Amino acid sequence: MLKRSIQDLRLDGKRLFVRVDLNVPLTDGAVGDDTRIRAALPTLRFAIDRGASLVLAAHLGRPKGRPVASLSLKPVAVRLEALLDRPVTFAVDCIGPTATQAVQKAGPSGVTLLENLRFHAEEEANDREFSSALAALGDCYVNDAFGSAHRAHASTVGIVAHVSDAAAGLLMARELEYLGSLLAAPARPFVAILGGSKVSGKLKVIDNLLPRIDALLIGGAMAYTFFKAHGFPIGRSLVEPDLVGTTREIERRAKEWSVELALPTDHFVTTALKPDAPYECLAINDRTIGDRLGVDIGPKTQQAYKAIIDAASTVIWNGPMGVFEIEPFNQGTVAVAKSIAASAGTTIVGGGDSVAAIVKAGVTDHVSHISTGGGASLEFLGGRTLPGVAALPDQ
Repeated sequence: MLKRSIQDLRLDGKRLFVRVDLNVPLTDGAVGDDTRIRAALPTLRFAIDRGASLVLAAHLGRPKGRPVASLSLKPVAVRLEALLDRPVTFAVDCIGPTATQAVQKAGPSGVTLLENLRFHAEEEANDREFSSALAALGDCYVNDAFGSAHRAHASTVGIVAHVSDAAAGLLMARELEYLGSLLAAPARPFVAILGGSKVSGKLKVIDNLLPRIDALLIGGAMAYTFFKAHGFPIGRSLVEPDLVGTTREIERRAKEWSVELALPTDHFVTTALKPDAPYECLAINDRTIGDRLGVDIGPKTQQAYKAIIDAASTVIWNGPMGVFEIEPFNQGTVAVAKSIAASAGTTIVGGGDSVAAIVKAGVTDHVSHISTGGGASLEFLGGRTLPGVAALPDQ
């Protein structure tokens, strides 16, 4: 994974086309969470300090190849301007005369943000002409959008063939360094914590990690497919019936690799996914669950997982332990976040809800690395070659 870096480029006087990840939530026409914008700042400042002008490209949401006013990047330009503390020129299109004029208006040391790439269907189609039109806006190319590196799009793959030089940005390089080290030579004990709604979404990751880890902690709704295989009462909890046999195979393989596979021993159950719904904590084998559904790991599980995390030298976490978006069903997720923050080892957190839990718990400064690329990090850890990374030249 040793890719050419922005640090290897000659930037003075260059117009640098940078693919960034600005896919942020908007609330009432303004940026609701600027975490991804802030993550891009080190690369942007590095280039500016070395005399480059910037042309920034990104997507927002899924406009399906047509302009959608609510998915315009204009509010992102406003927030980026405040964070960079310098003018950001907004281009109302990402190719063509209007984009060219905006770049020219920004000037030799300016910053231009192009409109949403996905307003053109050619972006996701990795169209050659569209790739060439993007490349015409810059002298060289940097990909700092790890969150989109698993997509073979024009701005992540196609453009590379049309520029004189290309490299990874600082964020991309950092992601590859941390995630690559997990697959190559992690400090042990190496603990993986996986949560979320479905086993199916984590199968490739589990398959690829089992030979490499020492312990696997399971949480979230995906645990109930494992419980179904054990014959535990699950009420109306989310389960994937077709994968019950697969969970048995996962447990068999974990035993084969001498991996400690930990499942919750207690859980919170409720009648409905509402903040004011009655809830209580039950042991996993307690049949009084009736027709209620499991929504979070319980305190005994939280403590057991904390003990395993405390003993670890490397921890990776992806996916919430419960219905994190509804209080009070976020307690287990926040507890895991705090346990990870207290770890003395290398800690890596990825996935939207997991990152949100780290932020909510106020412990972002106590985590070694927060991955901004949820889907990309999962596919990387699942052993897949990411097109956006493969397209970049090696060192």
